[in-house]
Amino acid sequence: MARPAQSATDPGFGMLESWRTRRRNRVIVARLYETLVTLTRRPDLYGDLGIADTFSGRFEALSIHVHLFLRRCRIDPALAPLAQDIVDRFISDVEDSIREIGIGDQSVPKRMRGLTGVFYERVAAYDAALGDGAAPEAALAEALRGRAIEAPGGEDESRRLATYMRAVEERFRAIPADAILQGRLEAEIAS
Repeated sequence: MARPAQSATDPGFGMLESWRTRRRNRVIVARLYETLVTLTRRPDLYGDLGIADTFSGRFEALSIHVHLFLRRCRIDPALAPLAQDIVDRFISDVEDSIREIGIGDQSVPKRMRGLTGVFYERVAAYDAALGDGAAPEAALAEALRGRAIEAPGGEDESRRLATYMRAVEERFRAIPADAILQGRLEAEIAS
């Protein structure tokens, strides 16, 4: 015997629909986050663009891509909840990573506070540089030195990384909000 379809007036309908929405959102966030992680695995980031191929360097690369994605989300208010979900996923991923490298449970909260602070400091510095109307790439290159680019000097690498970041930012801006809400980011930013 077939079950009758649930109607919107059925009390269980709201709970079921809420569960479906959360599940769908988790899938979308996972797709978007995986794309951001994939971008951080580009070998040129750690070679030509000067990010150190270390835990800290990988954190910097992921922070850059999450930051650029968040900048895209700020353009469209419909993306605000998704932006928060990506930040939550990023924080969770970083916590998992520090546990995997052997940081003890007692030290994890302190490390997470430190890394979260580093991330938000980067966001503030890069936002300020990208908002510099006169010369955003030069300001961004300066902001990258001592943060994502640890090498003494590093002027060439920081300029190249700033150029890369501006290009990714432009590609993200070109992606329609509807595509992002469906979890599609990868096809539009393939290099």
